[in-house]
Amino acid sequence: MGEGAFTADGCSVEVYRLLPPGDEPGIVHAAVPAGASILELGSGAGRVTHALLELGHPVVAVDDSPEMLAHVRAETVCSKIEDLRLGRVFDLVLLGSHLVNTAAAADRAAFLATARAHVAPGGRVLVEWHPPEWFDSVRNGQGGELGEVDVRLWRIVRDGDLLSAVVRYSAGVRWWSQAFTCRRLDSKALDAALTSAGLVFDRWCAEDRTWFSAHPE
Repeated sequence: MGEGAFTADGCSVEVYRLLPPGDEPGIVHAAVPAGASILELGSGAGRVTHALLELGHPVVAVDDSPEMLAHVRAETVCSKIEDLRLGRVFDLVLLGSHLVNTAAAADRAAFLATARAHVAPGGRVLVEWHPPEWFDSVRNGQGGELGEVDVRLWRIVRDGDLLSAVVRYSAGVRWWSQAFTCRRLDSKALDAALTSAGLVFDRWCAEDRTWFSAHPE
């Protein structure tokens, strides 16, 4: 197994440094005006952060792992998302990594409340999620290559609206694994969560509906 630092929820700092930014920076960049300020909640080691900086966006990166933030070349804040209160607002608040699908409703409410507290009037919250159909279609072994890292899902277990699995990352002879549990949200549940946080669904920001934006009520 790969060595090095791990976060409290089992993320390998090393593997997140290996992963490429993918399509995410382009999706974010297309959702806001040029030069828009961004608060990135759950930045990790800066996989998306650095690409957004190169696209001309000032970014404040938030993560609760000092080991992750040590690799971020931007303004950083070490904090749990639910505890964050910067007293500042941003043109865009980014909530990626499918965090809105967290199993616990209280955590989801806290994440969205933090996003709402930091979005400027006229700004947007950009959210990555697992659409309901993903929960039905995902299968063991599903995944693919992300840069030099092969990513696959295994040990999938469904229990009502909950899905648990282990994601396995491999690069050469090194490999890492991380267990997670996420909750299916239908459109009614998503709208209810947004409304409770003082947010309103805006539009889909990706053709596969894995990203959407919301704006303050």
